[in-house]
Amino acid sequence: MPDPNSVSWQMHADPTMWIAGIASLYLQALHPKAVAGVVQNSNFQADPLGRLKRTADFVGLGVYGTDEDIAAAAARVRATHRSLRGVVDGRTFRVDEPELLLWVHCSEVFCFESVLSRAGYGLTDRQKDRYYSEQRFAATLVGLHEDEVPGSRREMLDYLERMRPNLRRTDESDVIYDFLHGPPVQGWVRHGLPVYRVVVGHLAYSVLPDWALELHGREPYERADLWLKMLRRAALLVPGKIRRLAPPGHLRHAIERHGKHVTPNKARLP
Repeated sequence: MPDPNSVSWQMHADPTMWIAGIASLYLQALHPKAVAGVVQNSNFQADPLGRLKRTADFVGLGVYGTDEDIAAAAARVRATHRSLRGVVDGRTFRVDEPELLLWVHCSEVFCFESVLSRAGYGLTDRQKDRYYSEQRFAATLVGLHEDEVPGSRREMLDYLERMRPNLRRTDESDVIYDFLHGPPVQGWVRHGLPVYRVVVGHLAYSVLPDWALELHGREPYERADLWLKMLRRAALLVPGKIRRLAPPGHLRHAIERHGKHVTPNKARLP
């Protein structure tokens, strides 16, 4: 349930979340079944911006949406996942297997916390634990039970350590790597691809944990944390009112519903 006094409410308003979100897609792609479920069922190559927007929309809705809108979106996502299948090593699987849902959730939440921490957002250890606990709610939206989901940073790191033997680079993870470095956009947007590739695409890759970089097998930027902090400082120079005009706009609508007193601010971190 959305809570203006939560860590999630303050933290998800930070502009570095866009880098963290893309980093999570690189991490998710290292699970052979999870990435196969995306590549074999999604139209992300034909509608690259739409795919990224839908992902950001669902994440933002879970923190800033109304209870009714969240419930409706969660039901749609669960129904879609229920109908999808993938194939790995000749075996068919459901994309809503709890193992895969948990991997996707944990990849996202871990990258949100770790990338913002590396960018200088400045959560205490207690606030990090509270964030992971809060985000168990997001896991329930896709059909998981809260007690199945890591609820602290230590639990998350332990989960990732257990998962590492199951992860590897595949042809389909290479598809995602190439896509996130250069989405096949059309029209005037394509002229911004060289800047996107350098400033966003490869930077998001470079802030993965070292073990994930080794599995992907490409060189990251040197001093990636420094570039990440500089990018965050530059983004924060843009007034919050202007940043909130960007889609999907859930935070803007939440402030309109509740009042300006719920505007995210690091000083309001619990």
